[in-house]
Amino acid sequence: MADPMVLDAPGAAPGIASGPRRRDAVLRREALLNAAIECFETRGYSVSLEEIADHAGVGRGTLYRNFKDRVALTLAIFAREIEKIGDDDDAGLPLEAAMRAMVLRGARMTSLFYRMSLEMQLTAEQIAGFRALGTRVQELMTPMVERARAEGRLRADITPADMMVAMRMLGGLCKPINSQSETEAYLDAGLSLLLRGMGPR
Repeated sequence: MADPMVLDAPGAAPGIASGPRRRDAVLRREALLNAAIECFETRGYSVSLEEIADHAGVGRGTLYRNFKDRVALTLAIFAREIEKIGDDDDAGLPLEAAMRAMVLRGARMTSLFYRMSLEMQLTAEQIAGFRALGTRVQELMTPMVERARAEGRLRADITPADMMVAMRMLGGLCKPINSQSETEAYLDAGLSLLLRGMGPR
């Protein structure tokens, strides 16, 4: 996707003068993403893009300069959350803690995706965009998987794709009807079972 800072400030001169405009463009884009999440959760995927722009407190032109359509906006929401996966790995957390943090962080997005997927009618190109996000998840998980294999925490044949399946399974334990303590208890039990299955034998 094109750089939103460039989209919001076409022709901006380089240097100090462009700094505030670039920061403002990033803030407006973040506001749109946050507003879209809230609107999709409360009003459904069919909520108008104009309503999202109004909720974000920006002009409709700003929305369309950043996102050409609803699917582009949706892809940007998930892409932003996916990039946070690397934060847990960069923090040097142990394998269990990193997986736990990723699942808890992604629970809201997983719930949102399942809700939106019921209303989505995607083209082949748009489906390819979502598949590319899955590929990106595997790329971000690769260092964690390789380190865990080297430490003897995972079998040598466990791949980032396997880990992605495991994370999806764990995500299914995070139900909105559960309390936080119940969710964490289920997650800890699920992690224990999965890691025993994926560990060296």
